[in-house]
Amino acid sequence: MSVGAAAKPRHGAPTAGWTRTQRIKNAILYALARGTISVLQRLPATTLRAAGRAVGRLAYVAFGPARRTALANVARALHTLPPAARTAIVRRCYTRLGEHLGDTLALLGGAPFAPLALDAAARTVLEEALGEGMGVVFVSAHLGPWERVAGSLVAAGFPLTTVAREAYDPRLTRVYDALRSRLGVGVVYRGAPGAAARLLRALKRGQLLGMPMDLRSRVPSVDAPFLGHAAATAVGPARIALRTGAPVVIGTVAAGPLVITATRIPTSDLAPTPEGEIELTTRMNLELSSRILALPEEWVWMHARWRDESPSGEARSTRY
Repeated sequence: MSVGAAAKPRHGAPTAGWTRTQRIKNAILYALARGTISVLQRLPATTLRAAGRAVGRLAYVAFGPARRTALANVARALHTLPPAARTAIVRRCYTRLGEHLGDTLALLGGAPFAPLALDAAARTVLEEALGEGMGVVFVSAHLGPWERVAGSLVAAGFPLTTVAREAYDPRLTRVYDALRSRLGVGVVYRGAPGAAARLLRALKRGQLLGMPMDLRSRVPSVDAPFLGHAAATAVGPARIALRTGAPVVIGTVAAGPLVITATRIPTSDLAPTPEGEIELTTRMNLELSSRILALPEEWVWMHARWRDESPSGEARSTRY
């Protein structure tokens, strides 16, 4: 079943539609965020990572709805684990996300960028896929330090343009742009005019087209298994790959000392039809699920991934 076919464009963020109260509130929030970033950027990277871990632990305690969502999601995906083990995963998830936030702030402050290693097999997969001359649909996930994954691929010699969603406030989008620009990562905002043409041009130029598809979003989607349960999943990556003939490669960090690995997803047996799109989306979701389950403390479990889930993480009945 397809869902989300009429997602509302977000390009530029709806500043024109903000009320006076919203403008004041958002201006205060931006000023606080910008001021905090400006102060923290001056701290050493090791201090920022430690501070990030502390913030993550605090967020686990302070934000009950997000914590309950995370615990419910882990219980859904890892139901064979005892409750104490599931809680430990969620606690580590918050701590790791906080640490990655500290790393990001250090990069914004001008700290040297240390690329993640790309394993030899992943390099071969990417080189062979790019060698076919149609670009590569590079599917990834919010697993570990995903912004560093993008920058590391560029540092390894693989040009990358990633698809992203604009922040609700365009001033915050410019903060993300500064980070990605420094890492050499191109960005196409999916709600921007001409976004579809820019995506195709990136493939024609022989680039990796980065498309994270592990989170639920307001885009055309199909139901496909994800972490063992049906989930509305963006169909764009499969649609682009099948219509252009571009190879599909899944790439994320892997366990151990964080290293980037990559797996090619077979597509030669699939036609550019709705059925082919669903099958390819299913194959990609299965690979992403396997990677998340191998490194569960690095994924964003507090995201409300499934449609039958309320913001508190409790199941509810939903018609769609």
